[in-house]
Amino acid sequence: MLKKQYDSKIVEKKIYKYWEDNNFFKANYNSTKIPYTVMMPPPNITGNLHMGHALDNTLQDILIRFKRMCGFEVLWLPGTDHAAIATEAKIVEQMKKENITKKELGRENFMKRAYAWKEKYGNNICDQIKKLGASCDWSRERFTMGEKCSKAVIKFFVHLYEKNLIYRGERIVNWCPYCLTSISDAEVDFSEHEGNLWHIKYFLKSSDEFITIATTRPETIFGDTAIAINPSDKRYKNLIGQKVIVPICNREVLIIGDEYVEKDFGTGMLKVTPAHSFDDFEIGQRHNLEVISIINEKGFLNEKCCHYSGIERNKARETIVKDLEKSGLITKIEKITHRVGTCYRCNTVIEPIISEQWFVKMQSFAKSASEIIKTKDIEFVPEKFSKVHLRWMENIKDWCISRQLWWGHRIPAWNCEDCKKLTVSCEVPINCKHCDSQNIKQDEDSLDTWFSSALWPFSTLGWPKKTKDLDFFYPTDTLVTGYDIIFFWVSRMIFSALELTGTKPFNKVLIHGLVRDEKGQKMSKSLGNGIDPIKVIAKYGADALRFALVTRLTLGNDTRISDQKLESSRNFINKIWNAARFLSMNTELKVSNEFPLNNSIHHSWIISRFNSAAKEIYTNIENFEFGLATQKIYSFFWDEFCDWYLEIIKIDFADIKKHEIAAKISVKIFSQILKIAHPFVPFVTEEIWQTFKNESKKALIISDYPVFDISLKNENAEIGMNKLMHIIKEIRKKRSEMSTPPGKKINIFIEINKDKDLILKNIEIIKFLAKINNIGFELKYENCEVILIDFAKIYIPTSELIDEEKLQKRFISELGNIRSQIDKNKALIQNSEFVTKAPKDVVKKVYETLENLEIKAEKLRSEIKH
Repeated sequence: MLKKQYDSKIVEKKIYKYWEDNNFFKANYNSTKIPYTVMMPPPNITGNLHMGHALDNTLQDILIRFKRMCGFEVLWLPGTDHAAIATEAKIVEQMKKENITKKELGRENFMKRAYAWKEKYGNNICDQIKKLGASCDWSRERFTMGEKCSKAVIKFFVHLYEKNLIYRGERIVNWCPYCLTSISDAEVDFSEHEGNLWHIKYFLKSSDEFITIATTRPETIFGDTAIAINPSDKRYKNLIGQKVIVPICNREVLIIGDEYVEKDFGTGMLKVTPAHSFDDFEIGQRHNLEVISIINEKGFLNEKCCHYSGIERNKARETIVKDLEKSGLITKIEKITHRVGTCYRCNTVIEPIISEQWFVKMQSFAKSASEIIKTKDIEFVPEKFSKVHLRWMENIKDWCISRQLWWGHRIPAWNCEDCKKLTVSCEVPINCKHCDSQNIKQDEDSLDTWFSSALWPFSTLGWPKKTKDLDFFYPTDTLVTGYDIIFFWVSRMIFSALELTGTKPFNKVLIHGLVRDEKGQKMSKSLGNGIDPIKVIAKYGADALRFALVTRLTLGNDTRISDQKLESSRNFINKIWNAARFLSMNTELKVSNEFPLNNSIHHSWIISRFNSAAKEIYTNIENFEFGLATQKIYSFFWDEFCDWYLEIIKIDFADIKKHEIAAKISVKIFSQILKIAHPFVPFVTEEIWQTFKNESKKALIISDYPVFDISLKNENAEIGMNKLMHIIKEIRKKRSEMSTPPGKKINIFIEINKDKDLILKNIEIIKFLAKINNIGFELKYENCEVILIDFAKIYIPTSELIDEEKLQKRFISELGNIRSQIDKNKALIQNSEFVTKAPKDVVKKVYETLENLEIKAEKLRSEIKH
C-alpha cells in the first residue's frame, strides 16, 4: 500500500540509487539496437546548478528516457568543463586570502593546486544534476582537462599547425585588463552605454586653422597615427595629404582618405589609433600606418604618454579632458549612446591591444560549416537559429586561441633559444627539431577553453583513437543547448568535427531560451530574483521542477518559472500519487497484458482516448514539442482519467459483477499513463510502478513506450461518452447557478429526440455523477428549469434545485448591491453640473443604466418573501 502522502525527498534518493545500482543508465556499444546519443553540454566546474542548467538537462533527460523506452541503445554522456578564466580567477582569489601570488607559487605548484580545487569543488554540479533525475551514463563521465580529452586537444592543435591553419603573430586582440588575458570575439558581450563624444581641435601643420575630430576615447590620443576622412566627402576632400598636429603630444600625422569613415558620424573625421581599435587597425593595415601601443595589459597608460604615464585609462580620460578644456581644444561635448564591449566573465570593459597570440585561420572552416547548414545536413530547431550560425560564419575573423592563463591546456609549442624556431609536437620534445638544440622552452600560454569544448562530441568517445564507442555512438543525434552559445560552442563543434572526423558531430541542434522569473525578467544577482533549483527540489520535488520548466515551453523562446507554476506542478504529482492510492485500495494493481473485452461505454472510451493521446504525445516528443506534450499528458490524466473515468468506475467497484473488468482496465490504463508521463516526471512514476504486479517485472525506465493501436480506436464510444458528459456538465452547471447544495440529490425529466438507448444503458452514470435521485421520461411538473441540448431536453423542477433559505439570502444581498448602484446613478443625474457639462451620450447612458437597475430591483423585491 502506498503511503498517504508522497514524500519526494525519500522517493527521489531511493529511486535514483535503484536506477544506478541496476546500471539502467549504462550504454552498450555491442548492442543490436539503433544508437541514440546525446552529449551533455559540460557545465563549468566552478558553477552551481542554475535554472538554465535545470531546463537544459530536463529536456535532454526527456529525450533520453523517451528513446530508451522506444527501444534505442541510448548514450547520454555527462562531463564538466575546466572553465579556464573562471576557475583560475577562483583559485587566485583563494590564494590572495593566503597572501600567495601565482609568481611565488610557480606554474607546476599552481596546477597541482588547481587540480586539488577541482577534486574538492568541481564535482558539486554533477551531484546536483543527479538530484534532477538525469539518467546519464556516469561511468563515461568526462572532463575537458582529463587525460583522454587533453590528448585530443593537443592532437587537434598539432594537426592544424601542420596544415598551416594555425599561426602565431602580432595582431589586435580583445584584452581583459582584469583577467589579464586575451579573449575571442565571441567572448565579448556588447551592450548600449551612455557616454560622451568629445569634439577636439587638431591644428593643421604650420597654420592657425584647425579641424575638429569627435572621439569617445580622448585618452588614446597618444596612439593617433593618422586622421581619416571619407574620400567622397566633399567638405574635406581637399585636406587629404595634409598634416595635422596631435594635441598634447604634438606629433605630426597625415590626413588620409578611407571609405570606412562614416560621413554622418561626429564631424565626419576619424582619429586613427591602430593599436587600440579593431577598425583603426584595419585602416592602419591598408595605409601602412605606424602602430603605437599606449595602454598596457593592466589598463594603465604607458611611458609613451608623457606625464600621464602610470594612470589608469578611465582616470587618464578625465585628466586629459580637463587639460584639453584648459587649453581651449574642446569645442563641444555631445551626449551619445554607443555599444561597449565587456568581458563575458568579469564584465570589465575590453581593451583592444596589439599582442603576440596564436590564431586559427577561419576562412576554410567557415565555408564548410556554413555549407552543411545550408544543405540541412545539420538542422537547427527552431530553424531560425541557423541564421545566427550562418551570420557569424559570414563575418568571422581568425580565432585567437591563446590565453595568458596557467589553468588550461598549455600550447604544445617549444621555442628554441638558439635557432629561434618553433617545435610543435604531441609529445614533449627533448631537442629542437630544426637544430637539435636542447635549449628549448615551452610557450607560456594556454588554449582557449572553447578550443577543447569544440571537440566534445568525439573526444569524449575516444578520438583520436578508433574506439568502439566512437564507432557505435558517433555521430551523435541531438544537441540541446541555449541560444546564447551558438557561436561560442555550436559553430566550433561543427567545423572541428568536419575537419577531424570527416562528418557532422550531430544531426540536430535543439535550441531553448532562457529561464526568466514570473515577471519575465532575466534572473540575476543584482535583481535578487534568482531561483536556486536545489532549493526548489527540496521544497517541491524534482518532478515538480521538471514539469514546471517544460509546461507551456516553446522552443527557442524564453520561459518563466514561478511559485504558482511550481505549486501547480506539485499538485499534478500529488494527483498521480492519489490516483495510484485509489486504485491500490480497490484493486490488486495487477497489470494485464491486454485489455479485456467489455461492453461498457466508459471503458471503451478511456481505452480509445488513451490510444489517441499516446499517439499525439509520441509525435509531440519526436517533434520536440515538449510544452504541447505536457499539456496533453496533464489534460488526459486529470480531466479525462481522474475527473471522469475514475469517478465512473466507483460504480463498478461497488458492483461485484463489474469489479474485475473495471480493475483490469483501470490498472492497465494507469500503467500506460505512467509510461507516457515517465520521461517528464520519472521519480513518482517509477515509485508507483514498483508497486504494480507486472509479468515482465521490468523497471519503468526500461519498459516499452505505448504505441498507437488502430484496433483500440472507438469513435462511437468517444461520441457517445461526449454526449453523456455534456448532459452531466449541463446539469452540474444548472445546480451551480441555482445554488443547489452539493450533496442534495434531485429528480429530473428527460425528453429524448434520439440516442435514447445511450441514455438508458448509462443512466446510472448520469445519476451518480450529476447527483440525481431519479430520472423520469414523462414530465409531471410545470415549474421547471429547462436545459436544451441538441439531442434532448432536460427538465428540472425548480423545487428540486432551490435551497430556499440560501436563495433568499442571495436575493437580499443582490438587492443591496443594486440599491447602492441606484443611489450612485441618482446622485449623478441630480447633479446639475454633471447634467449640463457631461457629454450627452454619457448622461443618456446614466439614465438608461438607472432604468435597468430599477427594473432588476423590482424583480428581486417580488422574489423576496417577507
